[in-house]
Amino acid sequence: MKNSKLFLTAAFFLLTLCAFAQTVVIRGVILDENKNPIEDVNIKASTGEGTMTNKNGFYEIRIPSDIDVTLMFTHLSHKQVQQTFNFENGSEIEYNPVLKVNVEQIAEVVINKNTSQSRTGVTTISPKVIRTIKGAQPGVENILKTLPGVNISNELSTQYSVRGGNFDENLVYVNEIEVYRPFLIRSGNQEGLSFVNTDMVSNVDFSAGGFQVRYGDKLSSVLDITYKKPTKFGVSADLSLLGGSVAVETSSKNGKFSSISGVRYRDNSLILNNLETNGNVEPVFADVQTYLTYRFSDKLHVNFLGNISLNQYNFTPENRQTNFGTIDEPVALLVFYEGQEQTEYQTYFGAFKVNYFLDKNTTLKLIGSAYHATEQEYFDILAQYRLGEVNTNIGDENLGEVEFSEGIGSQFTRARNDLDALIYNIEHRGDHDIDENSNIEWSVKYTREDIRDRLVESEVIDSAGFSIRPPSVTQPNFQPEVPFDGPLTAFQNIRAFNQIKINRLQSFVQYKKNTKIGRHDAYYNIGLRAHSWTVSGEEIESNSQTVFSPRAQFAIKPDWESDMLFRVAGGLYYQPPFYRELRDSSGIVRPNVKAQKSFHVVLGNEYSFKMWDRPFKLVTEAYYKGLSDVNTYTLENVRIRYRARNNAKAYAYGLDMRLNGEFVPGTESWFSFGYLKTEENIDNRGYISRPTDQRLKFGVLFQDYVPNMPDLKMYLNLVYNTGLPGGSPSYADPYDFQFRLRDYRRADLGISYDIVNSEKTYTSNWKKQFRSLSLGIEIYNMFNNQNAITNTWVRDVNSQSQFAIPDFLTPRVFNLRLSARL
Repeated sequence: MKNSKLFLTAAFFLLTLCAFAQTVVIRGVILDENKNPIEDVNIKASTGEGTMTNKNGFYEIRIPSDIDVTLMFTHLSHKQVQQTFNFENGSEIEYNPVLKVNVEQIAEVVINKNTSQSRTGVTTISPKVIRTIKGAQPGVENILKTLPGVNISNELSTQYSVRGGNFDENLVYVNEIEVYRPFLIRSGNQEGLSFVNTDMVSNVDFSAGGFQVRYGDKLSSVLDITYKKPTKFGVSADLSLLGGSVAVETSSKNGKFSSISGVRYRDNSLILNNLETNGNVEPVFADVQTYLTYRFSDKLHVNFLGNISLNQYNFTPENRQTNFGTIDEPVALLVFYEGQEQTEYQTYFGAFKVNYFLDKNTTLKLIGSAYHATEQEYFDILAQYRLGEVNTNIGDENLGEVEFSEGIGSQFTRARNDLDALIYNIEHRGDHDIDENSNIEWSVKYTREDIRDRLVESEVIDSAGFSIRPPSVTQPNFQPEVPFDGPLTAFQNIRAFNQIKINRLQSFVQYKKNTKIGRHDAYYNIGLRAHSWTVSGEEIESNSQTVFSPRAQFAIKPDWESDMLFRVAGGLYYQPPFYRELRDSSGIVRPNVKAQKSFHVVLGNEYSFKMWDRPFKLVTEAYYKGLSDVNTYTLENVRIRYRARNNAKAYAYGLDMRLNGEFVPGTESWFSFGYLKTEENIDNRGYISRPTDQRLKFGVLFQDYVPNMPDLKMYLNLVYNTGLPGGSPSYADPYDFQFRLRDYRRADLGISYDIVNSEKTYTSNWKKQFRSLSLGIEIYNMFNNQNAITNTWVRDVNSQSQFAIPDFLTPRVFNLRLSARL
């Protein structure tokens, strides 16, 4: 009897295996007409099997072999597609249908295609828009500056501030892997390329505040980038007077392996040679990136992200003339230079991510990454200046020249700065669908940061033959009555060598749920983050700290005739200090620096409606941040110098509004408005404006085309920001310098013609080789506005006062661009 049971069990097992083996595997990626993946497409087989696509548009289904099986692909906002298959046992088929938009539901495609992002206050930017709208610094950041709450006041830089924060308060992820910005960068001229390669992007999400605990510990924003997983071979190229890029996409026949790799080269000479400071400039920026995916099985996927970049900036300044003052009393600064600047940044980044799909409800991930940066900043520059009145006599042969000098002096600056940073991470992430409406997500992450930094900087200032001593030196000087026999002291002299190690342990758990409140749809998530870190190093005392960050979000979509969604988000946000925040303005590392703490409250509303029978959305958010243990800083161009003292408290509040939709049929455009007020109280001396207190902001991204010639297109990228406080001289008390820089006004225009359009069919053989081909011209700073990033301070011998000479940014520049896709 026992043997019979064993025989029956074995026979049943073998029959099950045989039955299971008589199948065909069909997999692929479902795309829309713009080649973007579509999430939540329902796939149903005529034999009963079914599945849905994930957020990358990927699906996989098993169907019986050797019979006709019809698959139906349906999505709420797209026309359905059906296809019949009949393949032999064991076949693995790749099928990548393209779903066309259901015309009757086009409003829902625009308004509600990112429902989960709307509930959590995330703005999604189309990769097509990012690749179409270029700029002096092309990339994701060029689009971010048109969003409310995001401020960029230097078109050569990829750094941005969000709702009163600074550049170091923004998180950037690529495929859930955190990426870093350079350490020593001090001006946009040196910066080079953004890490994000727009040719490789498939999705861009951005949150300006009140984000979930699943993101890291920063005070301001999250930029979450997803790179493509190609489904077939493709090549894209972009060439302009500022450089070029090439990206190659590959995919194996069985769909197990895919890759996308990009090479970029940029030379900003066209722009930099139009700045006020004349000289020989050699800016060379290049990088190589690759993203590889291999599916070992249905359950195990492995990804690799790699990047190597080289930024070199060599500059030999010669002269500069800056005119300022008023029409009645024009003044000019004339500077002659000797010396040169040599800056170089090399970064190497690699990351592996392993996805293991335990079952249909549980996904486990293991992420490991390493980042190595070597940076050097060397310069010796002697500047000899004249400050004086300008000849305004029309017809005079010396018109515009400095005739009478009110100030004569010189400045010698020198630096030998080197930095070597090695950062590696190991993280486990997981998520589990408890049921179809609720999910739990968790993570544990270990980070080690090893920083070696040599900081050697000095500045000597001579005014009218006298060496200017720093205010910190109090030795009396009674010249010319009494000879001065004290030592000569540089106006600034910083020397430091730091070897620092920071070990971090981070974790979070988050629960989210979709539910109903009466007839109304509702969503909420709650979570808790923990972050513990230890700072140690040579000649410093080890210090450990731990913080906890509870956060929550709630959204409700009332069952009203009007399509509205309301949301509220808030919690505690900490920013544990990175190396740059531990180092004070004199180069000394202070391991006891605390994490800056901020309490966020964000109230939001989204109103979707039709205007001119086309879809639109108005997004409004009001926010408040209360900050304590603030690490105050000064901002010089894009260089941040912290005081590393946690001796201030601050606040920020404001209102952001954005109206986007089809102002022109078939294109996406938007108008943004932002109001911000942020102030800080240092040592209880009273509230003053923070360096990022940019009160008003207007942004426009507008696309159009010629109705009778739709292949002729244009875009307008327009930004207006009120002036920032700042540009104070060295050693200055910020309470004594609260004036503002001039307003930032900039408009970039692009006009292009599609020689080959992917939506058309061509008979010409050479055009058939391209999926798209376009040629265009771009005008940066179309109205030639003089925008200033900071001030140069010059002393007047007669009045003994200091003049703030604006350091102007780029003037109007023309660029040609050729883009192709095979």
